[in-house]
Amino acid sequence: MSKRKPYGQPCFTRYESETEYPEWTRSIVKTLRQELEVPQFGVKPHYVAVVDNDRRYVEVSDSFCQLVGYQRDELVGMRSDDLTAPNTNDIPTVFGLFQKLGYMHGLWPLVSREGTRILVRYEAWLRPDSYIEGHMEVVGAGY
Repeated sequence: MSKRKPYGQPCFTRYESETEYPEWTRSIVKTLRQELEVPQFGVKPHYVAVVDNDRRYVEVSDSFCQLVGYQRDELVGMRSDDLTAPNTNDIPTVFGLFQKLGYMHGLWPLVSREGTRILVRYEAWLRPDSYIEGHMEVVGAGY
C-alpha cells in the first residue's frame, strides 16, 4: 500500500485567455516561456516542466503534455505528485532536500494519463523566482 497521502483536486482560477491574467502573472508566464526555449544544462529540453513550492505545475512544454497525455490547461495547477509512479521515494522529503541543494538530477518515474509508466532522466534547479524547473528525456517506457 502506498504511503502517499491523497490530495484533493487542485483549486485554481480559470481564465478564458491569457489576456485576462493579472499583469504580474502575464509577466511570469512570458518569462517562463522564453526560458523554456533555452537549454541551460546538459539535458536537451525534450520535455520541460516548471513547478512551484507546492509541487504544482505552473508551466509545461507542449512535448511534456504529449508525453503524459494531458492538455496544458489540465496540467497547470495539478500536483507533480499526481504524475509520479506509485512507490516512488517520499516526495515531500525529496522536495525538501532539493530546496536545500537547489539542484538535482537523476531518474524519475512518471505515469501517463493512460497509466503507462515512463522513466525519465532529469536535471532540475531552483530558479531565482523560487520555481523549480526540470528538463527531462525519456529513457524507458511501458513497464
